[in-house]
Amino acid sequence: MLYSMHEMTRLALTPWRAAANASRRMLRAPWNPVGDTFAGRAAAAAADLFESVTRRYGKPDWMLPATEIDGKTVKVTPETVWSSPWADLVHFSREGVKPGDPKLLLVAPMSGHYATLLRGTVETFLPNHEVYITDWIDARMVPLTEGRFDVSDYIDHVRQMITEIGPDTHVVAVCQPGPLVLAAVSLMAEDKDPARPASMTFMGSPIDTRKSPTVPNKLAEEKPFEWFENNVIHTVPPPYPGAMRRVYPGFLQLAGFMNMNWDKHVDAHWQYFSNLVEGDGEPVEKHREFYDEYLAVMDLTEEFYLQTIKLIFQEHALPRGELMHRGRLVNPAAITDVALMTVEGERDDISGIGQTQAAHDLCVNIPEAMRVDWVQPKVGHYGVFNGSRFRAEIAPRMAAFFREHATSGGKGKKKAA
Repeated sequence: MLYSMHEMTRLALTPWRAAANASRRMLRAPWNPVGDTFAGRAAAAAADLFESVTRRYGKPDWMLPATEIDGKTVKVTPETVWSSPWADLVHFSREGVKPGDPKLLLVAPMSGHYATLLRGTVETFLPNHEVYITDWIDARMVPLTEGRFDVSDYIDHVRQMITEIGPDTHVVAVCQPGPLVLAAVSLMAEDKDPARPASMTFMGSPIDTRKSPTVPNKLAEEKPFEWFENNVIHTVPPPYPGAMRRVYPGFLQLAGFMNMNWDKHVDAHWQYFSNLVEGDGEPVEKHREFYDEYLAVMDLTEEFYLQTIKLIFQEHALPRGELMHRGRLVNPAAITDVALMTVEGERDDISGIGQTQAAHDLCVNIPEAMRVDWVQPKVGHYGVFNGSRFRAEIAPRMAAFFREHATSGGKGKKKAA
């Protein structure tokens, strides 16, 4: 019912949004003298603000047409190299670049936002890496005939993507996928899978949420599991392809994200309005770029969301040594030859300090020489994988880690420096 009401509200606002767009265009037309007055600029800004906060934000484009390598501009083309009904594996092909750069798989979070949230991460690594990314599909776009998608399916997908890319891959889990990526690599190690990665990096990941619990962690623990089942799971309405599928709607996740920093979002939109009135274009464009991405959200399947709440945030199954995958116990101690790096933000209010570092406590058989832990000062959650400090301080450390632990000719043969 809530999902249907949400869609009806959007439809009801359509004529008002059209009217706001018409008013904005008229007020900003070069022939309209009213547009040069303070009242005219304020009215146009108000119409612009109304349109932006009531719009339906679709999946953003990658907007990465090129990169610069050794001072030369190189064309970049996102290509899907593997797919399932639930995910695409996207490779950012660099025109004319010879093979040899480290292969990097970015496992994007499936927690409400699209993989394009990591656009800045991709852009940073493109000049010196063969970059791949997991592009998860919005659950409301997957027909019921494709079946269910749960935590075990997610682990299988990660493993299949690593295998598709091949040996010597460097896997980077950004936020949510950390525990499940660690599970996938653990299974590959136990099976002595020749495609197991050369390294794994966890960035702001909830490996063990008992350490430095944050507001989202406490909410997940304080509410009984039945509360999540009864209050946040809803049915996708027609005409979406996934109509009648039970999901955790993206708009609820977005509301949760925004409520954590409500004052900041209100201030940002007020500043946006003021900049529009003043005609200050640069901050206006930056605001639009950020919120075009931030407000674009996707649904998660009921089973994946509820299992994540139960296994990761309530039962802490992985750090307690109790996480099962299709009848098998996940054993991180089986990992012996995959290098491990953890990255945390000093001001992270989603994954507190220590939650990601817990990976080192679980992977007890990885040699000390193959471990790196980094806590980045003065950054919050998003600063761990994006922004100026990520580009200047975190990414270079990661790149050095990848090259140090690259392998050649299979496991156990370290590439010569």
